[in-house]
Amino acid sequence: MLKLAHGLSFAELYERDGLARLDAAFLDHLGAAESALRPQLEAARAAASLDSKAESALILEIAPHLDDFLAELFGIQTEFRTLAARHNELAPLYGVKRQFVQRRAANKVRPEEAAKLDGPALEADLKNHLDGRFDELTFAKKVTHWLADEAGHAAQLDTAMKYAAWALHTPAGRARVRAGVLFKTPSKIDPHNLFVHAQKSDREGVVTYTIRPEHIRRRKGFALTDPGTDLVGALDQANYCIWCHTQGKDSCSKGLREKSPEETPDKVVFKKSAFGVTLAGCPLEEKISEFHTLKAQGNALSALAVIVIDNPMVAATGHRICNDCMKACIYQKQEPVNIPQIETRTLKDVLELPWGFEIYSLLTRWNPLNFPRPLPLPETGYKVLIAGMGPAGFTLAHYLMNEGHAVAGIDGLKIEPLPARFSGIDADGSRVPVEPIRDVQTLYEGLDDRVMAGFGGVAEYGITVRWDKNFLKLVRLLLERRAQFAMYGGVRFGGTVAVEDALELDFDHVALCMGAGKPTVLDIPNGLARGVRAASDFLMALQLTGAAKADSIANMQLRLPVVVVGGGLTAIDTATESLAYYPVQVEKFLMRYETLVAETGGDAVRQRWDDQEREIAEEFLAHARAIREERALAAREGRAARVVELLRHWGGVTIAYRRRLIDSPSYTLNHEEVEKALEEGIAFCERLSPVAVDVDNYGAARGIRFARESGLGGESAE
Repeated sequence: MLKLAHGLSFAELYERDGLARLDAAFLDHLGAAESALRPQLEAARAAASLDSKAESALILEIAPHLDDFLAELFGIQTEFRTLAARHNELAPLYGVKRQFVQRRAANKVRPEEAAKLDGPALEADLKNHLDGRFDELTFAKKVTHWLADEAGHAAQLDTAMKYAAWALHTPAGRARVRAGVLFKTPSKIDPHNLFVHAQKSDREGVVTYTIRPEHIRRRKGFALTDPGTDLVGALDQANYCIWCHTQGKDSCSKGLREKSPEETPDKVVFKKSAFGVTLAGCPLEEKISEFHTLKAQGNALSALAVIVIDNPMVAATGHRICNDCMKACIYQKQEPVNIPQIETRTLKDVLELPWGFEIYSLLTRWNPLNFPRPLPLPETGYKVLIAGMGPAGFTLAHYLMNEGHAVAGIDGLKIEPLPARFSGIDADGSRVPVEPIRDVQTLYEGLDDRVMAGFGGVAEYGITVRWDKNFLKLVRLLLERRAQFAMYGGVRFGGTVAVEDALELDFDHVALCMGAGKPTVLDIPNGLARGVRAASDFLMALQLTGAAKADSIANMQLRLPVVVVGGGLTAIDTATESLAYYPVQVEKFLMRYETLVAETGGDAVRQRWDDQEREIAEEFLAHARAIREERALAAREGRAARVVELLRHWGGVTIAYRRRLIDSPSYTLNHEEVEKALEEGIAFCERLSPVAVDVDNYGAARGIRFARESGLGGESAE
């Protein structure tokens, strides 16, 4: 059971008066720990504005005290110290990486010299000096120790340097240390060739990109495909950052700026990427360099608090969602700092603590590092109706409540209820006491098992399982537990509720957060033939019907080959989900077919099919049996099943784009998503414009014809 310090009850953390008591307790704690900081914090709160460098410096001074206060408040001092100790234990990795591996070994041993070294022999020799074990952290700790007395450990340092050079400069060495972080140097980047493992082919004038066979990533179904980095990886990136907020050059946050024109010296001008994308940095101007500093120093709680100042909905951003910050990183000629990975890992490290979700939740309502707004404002009496509970709607709801307004959110999708003990909302809509969540895992479900809850808009049905959708539940609880918020699913604005209805219900404002997109229709012959679908409709139907679940009765027919027309991120998502869905679909079909045959006989089942159904059914059954046989063979041989190769043999999934790959929005905005799709077995063809859809004798799509774009504004042959 949660017992808060300072005589506070859990319910008070959701009341403004309770938060004010909490804030007063923190000020007392701060004043007792460091008397000069309390008046500085109070002055910063009272100031109309604060110089950004002075603000950052004060945040970093107060931050460790916030760590201590939160750990005491939730009674997790031991667990927090363990987490901080883990951060500090890893520190030698990053110091040795920069000072010894990158600056000494990489420069003193040339690649041609490294090629002559016997890496395994060097590793065996080092192992004798590393207490019989060889891992990166042990290596880093020993090198740190040896560097303190170089003369006395010259031989060991020479061996360590040669091994590091072999690991850096040779293919065998790089393969040996691929999974680690220590023996790496930042790669130079070529904007026109950002893929690491892709291969390019040209067949009859059609250029196609695929992944090299050894880098195929074998996905099965709809479980989470990318769990993100661990603490070692996050700290590696945080230490790679040069923490440039102290020089006012934190371009990741504020944008990569050009020199202002002489005639307009106050005008802010941002640089553009090689593809014309404006490098304006984080849209929220999140204090990235500051939270990196704290994360690297082991201040895990206050690092999250710094993120939450500008990005309270951090659970809905970060890894696999946004990368504007990365693109504006100060490193423009080499790999940028992977900021979204650090951000998400920072959140996860807090969530994994006892009461971690409650700490994150609290920081969205009370944050002493947010000098202008540490507490929600008093109630204003204003009521706002938000139409659409996607990312825009739920983020707006949070900010409006912190401004003191009451919010009602509506969404056209049915929103499934959460357990009342977590949400505070009973089945009849009445409020009940909330049960604090000690272990965030009690909220989580496997992505291939979870029921679509309806909340989150495009984040629910449009984003694939490369992102952990359990985070949507966290975001929802941030809102739903608050007394100023009410949410209603299955209510369409403009249908169930119109503007006039909202005004009659005494809403003072209506916010439309329903998205601006609309389905794209191919204006070509047979562009609406059966088998042609809008990508956004496909993704929504796949997620919301439950067709992607092996145990679901729902089905959505898909045949191979699949061609996705377009070059945006929606095209990428549609391609990967099509390829993942096809095996689920045909294996589900085979299972049900065999069940029916066992009950009624094969002839009884087949005689109900018409000619088209028989053609499709035989195709599905043959493919499903081939997949089953491959899975069985792989199990006997102790290897991964080569399902991707089978899918490719049957036509697979291809993205066709009218311009070059490097011109596509998916590449220019987030090239990593394209390469991840290639890893799953997708092919990407460039300079193809659709001309017509060919149909079979049933009127269904059986092929698509393209014109090859010359790249000079004209067309070549179909």
